[in-house]
Amino acid sequence: MTADTRIKQAEVLYERAVFGGDSGALATADLGLDAVEADLALARGRLIHARFLDERVEEARELELFQRAAELYGRIGDGRGEGEALFWVGTFHQVVRDDTRTALPAFTRALDLATQADDQLTMSYVLRHLGFAEHMAGRLDAARGHFEESTRLRRALGFVPGAAANLIALAQLAAEQNQRDEAAALLKEATELAERTESDRVLRWVVAAREKLNLQ
Repeated sequence: MTADTRIKQAEVLYERAVFGGDSGALATADLGLDAVEADLALARGRLIHARFLDERVEEARELELFQRAAELYGRIGDGRGEGEALFWVGTFHQVVRDDTRTALPAFTRALDLATQADDQLTMSYVLRHLGFAEHMAGRLDAARGHFEESTRLRRALGFVPGAAANLIALAQLAAEQNQRDEAAALLKEATELAERTESDRVLRWVVAAREKLNLQ
């Protein structure tokens, strides 16, 4: 149901309550508007996060929006939405505040909810960020497993730029495990995928990875 439809439904339910005496309609209207508010909070939070990636300036409202979205989705019983919002709560802590320890409970719960809802896109995001957490902890095999599963999901979904981004992370792991030929092949594929989808930021990540790993 679209936001417009939910708002119009709320108007109808308001009239039913005021003029028809059906006070039970108000609860239904509240749930519909909670869904609209949750969608809006999640969307605004993601825009703020995108600006952070460019400017590297924290805006506290980002976390507030993601937490509000998670709360509202939970209230209306939307496990898929709650899982996605909790992923972004975790991402805020991990990426913006460099606090993976605080992020992990949100990631764990997000993965559970996304798995239950078969939300493979959110699953791929959570697994990617769990991969980063394992990498930072020095557990390279566990990190590789998360990145590989995330990449498998992204390929199946046709999420090509996301798959390319994961290949860069896998290349870095391969290089650290002295598998430089594999690392070079992964970066080559990442380049091809990014070029095909005109993903310029991902291409810049590839260039940076090549320089860091000293791979041509």
